[in-house]
Amino acid sequence: MPLQALAVTETTPGGSLLVLGIVMPAVALVALIGLGGRGARAIVIAALLFQLYVAVRVALLVAGTQSPLAYVVGGFHPPLGITLRADGISALMMVVSAAIFLAAAGFAWKDFAQPGGKPEARAPLIFWSAMLAMASALNLLFTSSDLFNLYVGIELLTFAAIPVTAIKGGADTLRAALRYLLFAVFGSMLYLFGIVLLYGAYGTLDISGIAAQLQPNAATLAAAGFVTVGLLAKTALFPFHLWLPPAHAGAPAAGSAVLSALVVKGSLFLLMRLWFDTFPTLREPADMQLLALSGALAVIVGSVTALRQQRLKLLVAYSTVAQIGYMFFVFSLAPKGTGEAIAATAWTGAWLQVVAHAFAKAGMFLAAGLAAEVLGHDRIRDLGGLSRRAPLAVLAFALSGLSLMGLPPSGGFNAKFMLLVAALAGGQWVWGAVIIAGGVLAGAYVFGVLARMMAEPAAGASLQAVGRGRQWIALGLSAVAVLMGLLPLEPVAFLAIGRAL
Repeated sequence: MPLQALAVTETTPGGSLLVLGIVMPAVALVALIGLGGRGARAIVIAALLFQLYVAVRVALLVAGTQSPLAYVVGGFHPPLGITLRADGISALMMVVSAAIFLAAAGFAWKDFAQPGGKPEARAPLIFWSAMLAMASALNLLFTSSDLFNLYVGIELLTFAAIPVTAIKGGADTLRAALRYLLFAVFGSMLYLFGIVLLYGAYGTLDISGIAAQLQPNAATLAAAGFVTVGLLAKTALFPFHLWLPPAHAGAPAAGSAVLSALVVKGSLFLLMRLWFDTFPTLREPADMQLLALSGALAVIVGSVTALRQQRLKLLVAYSTVAQIGYMFFVFSLAPKGTGEAIAATAWTGAWLQVVAHAFAKAGMFLAAGLAAEVLGHDRIRDLGGLSRRAPLAVLAFALSGLSLMGLPPSGGFNAKFMLLVAALAGGQWVWGAVIIAGGVLAGAYVFGVLARMMAEPAAGASLQAVGRGRQWIALGLSAVAVLMGLLPLEPVAFLAIGRAL
């Protein structure tokens, strides 16, 4: 199909902030490598503080103008150039990402310090470099509107995340990292093949340009299928979830928090962006029900498997598999867009689930890391005594669990309740039943762990002390997930800024 005239987005006031959000972590990464690992922690914390400042500024500008920010890179408009764009969802995710990265970096300050008076260790430099690379890649994913640029972002995110899963060394972690790599390469190949088909059909990789010309022909349908399956593999939606639990459980606590809270959300963000903003006319109800079915299976299978785990971090990782599933109900509950009341409720519920899960799971993984540090292991049956030595970590785990179960008052309750209301109002009671069942199963494994944590320590158990500072970081993240429950149970207008409903 010949290239048609595309609507051009001009650079808006404040649009250069989007470039800073991507470039500054990358500049800090170059400085870190050039200056060596001795000052790595200070460089990373400074860069992440600046990233949080940029993200908050972007969100305030989007909220104040009620319109998206845009920046035309180099002054070259699509299809030859690239436009960065931040609507309400992008701005929200930038703030969430910056806050969690900063918290995780503060938690890892002690774990990844360079040893004094000794040669530089390799692990701290790798970890801090990966943190900066992931932060830059996520901002690129949240703001780019070019499919190949998005491919670069998602590949950078993947190849920065994999070393974090293997940083501890050992056969198990290396095996988990290799499995992650294989699934990631599989997903990347399918995604890349899909965008090649789209470029051949429309002569552009700009997502708004493709949306303006979209035709339901064979090439477009094939491309949408390849791109979707590729991103599902990276998101770890059932049945592509096999790589996630060992990879997330084998990483250090701060790394697990970032991987579970943010990294899997990058591909999910792109998947939702494509299907709701680029491929809206391709959304057939049967196809959307298939995505929702995969989400429902993820909720049940992930929760049941979490119940069977003997290690705490594996339980938390399988919980991530389950919680991701809730986010895919929106494909079925908002099949024609997000402008109608039921669809708008589902849309808000899905994004609240994304954010609430991010904070809750980050806090829970940090609490699990503290448990392992106190006890010297993370065996669930031997968690007794933890409430004495790390009471704030236990409280953080409990508050995170409250949100994952979907109990009030918590962000998880708001998210799941809105999805439940949308499901019942739309006559899709099966998804409503799965949402309720998932909450019951989550309660079973959360309360089971808490009971062990509150028990008396085993005879002869050696309990180590941990600082209150890192416990407060875990508790702060979990508290945010709970405080989100104070939001009103209605569609959030900020999430609709810059979207064609």
